[in-house]
Parts: sequence; C-alpha cells; structure tokens
Amino acid sequence: MFLNYINKIISLFMTVFGTLGNMSVSVNYMFSWWGSPEKKPIHLILIHMAFTNILILLAKGLPKTILAFGLRNFLDDIGCKIIVYLERVARGLSICTSSLLTVVQAIIISPRGSGWRKLKPKSAWHILPFFSFFWILNALISTNLIHSIKSASINISQRINDDNYCYFMLENEKIKWVVLPLMVLRDAVFQGAMGGASGYMVFLLHKHHQQVLYLLNSKLLYRTPPELRAAQSVLLLMLCFVFFYWADCAFSLIISISSRDNNLMLNTREFLALGYATFSPFVLIHRDGLLVKFWHAQWEKLRKCL
Repeated sequence: MFLNYINKIISLFMTVFGTLGNMSVSVNYMFSWWGSPEKKPIHLILIHMAFTNILILLAKGLPKTILAFGLRNFLDDIGCKIIVYLERVARGLSICTSSLLTVVQAIIISPRGSGWRKLKPKSAWHILPFFSFFWILNALISTNLIHSIKSASINISQRINDDNYCYFMLENEKIKWVVLPLMVLRDAVFQGAMGGASGYMVFLLHKHHQQVLYLLNSKLLYRTPPELRAAQSVLLLMLCFVFFYWADCAFSLIISISSRDNNLMLNTREFLALGYATFSPFVLIHRDGLLVKFWHAQWEKLRKCL
C-alpha cells in the first residue's frame, strides 16, 4: 500500500515537472527559431522532441496522476484507445526523433571535406518530410492497438494491466507477428543509426580534444565552437535515452517471464517508461542554460520597450 502511494506521488512529480521542462525547452527554441534569421534544423528537431515528450507524459503519466486522486475507471472505451494509441505512437516518435537529432548533429560537425558534409540540410524546412514519415510510420505500426485495447470500466473478465484503466485483449496471432517484427525492425534501424552517429561524434570530439591540448600547450587562445558544444549536449541526451530505453526493456522482459506480479518491479518500470521524457529537457536546460538565456532575452526586450 505504501509503495503504491509513493509510486503515485512519483508519477505526479514526473508528469508535472517533465511537462513543464519540455514546455520550457519548446518555448525557448520557438523564440530562437522565430527571432533568428538563420533557421537551425537542430532547433526544429528539439521542438519536435519536446512535443513528443509532452505527448508521452500526458498519455502515460496523466491517467496515473488522475488515478492518484482516487478517480477510477474514468476512461471509456474510445478514451482508452486514444490514450494508449497516442502513447505508443509518441514512444515510436521519440526513438525516431532522437535518432534524427543524433545523425543531423553528426553531419553538422563533420569536417568540410567529408562526404557526410554534403548531406547537411540546407534549410530547416528540409527536416519536415522526416517528421511526416515518422508520424505515418508509427501511426501505421500502432494501428493494432485500436482493436486490442478496451476500457477496464467494461465488465469483462480479462487480465487488467497495471494501469488499472485499460487492458489488452488477446491479439490475432497473424496481426501480432506482423506488427512485432515491424516494431523490432524500426527500433533496430533507428537505434543503429543513433549508435553509429554517436560513435562518429565521439571520434570527432576526441580529435577536437587533441587539437585543444596542442593549442593549449602552444599557449594559443582557443574557444570550443558552438557546434561541438551542441554535439556534447546531444551525446548526453543519447546516453540518457539509451539508459532509460534498455532499462525499460530489461524490466519489461523480467516482468513478462515472471510467474507472479511484483509491485516493486512494476513501479520501477513505470518510472523508467517516463524517465527519458521527464529528464531529457533538464539535460538541455543544464547544458545550454536555456532558461537563463530565455529570460535574459525577454528582459532585454522588455527594457527596450520601456
């Protein structure tokens, strides 16, 4: 009982603070986007990632938060389908967007003479087709949920999942073995691209570090280019993503093969499922000083108006 209470408090905390953090990141980059003559593709990707994180937090964390206040079976059948479907789509979008962010950042910091440099987006608007593809891909992969999700308020003797408001019906085996390989293939392709791009950035940052050491030994003044500082922030984001993703997968596997339900394991998995969406914006806020820059810019504008 005590563990369930603590879990509800943690879900409420993560949902509220994660949503506020992602909104702060999104608003900051929107102002940077509209206020800067140069539309950076990275800013557009980070706005999309923040929006995706908000979707995850609202679809997964909000129902848990409402349950924490004692309101049971508040979703009807259609509401359940929408909430669970949006959460699955948003999780897929999170993987795709994080991969795109890593690949684009790796291309941006690649040497001018390399072949990767030719792939650099000439305009931020060239990123939009990728977003459309991600939405269509994940919407199609998740369509099986429309038929397999039901509200727990309907009095049917099915195994209710740990969310207590929706449950999964047994899927058709043919549909299951079409959707599951597609999800595995999607995750493998995008995480493979993410891993390759991250490794390439680590290599470039290592070369840059060697150059810095040489310049410092030569007593020459040197400043780290903003592109490389951004690459360091992206690598931290990817480490955060990989940790929460694989920890969630490991706990899901353990729970699925366990002979009995373990509340501690279920609660830990809930924490991991919301982890990346909650903490990733604060990685950016800490690394780039987003809130400080944002409020300083707003203060300067206000002072000029006065």
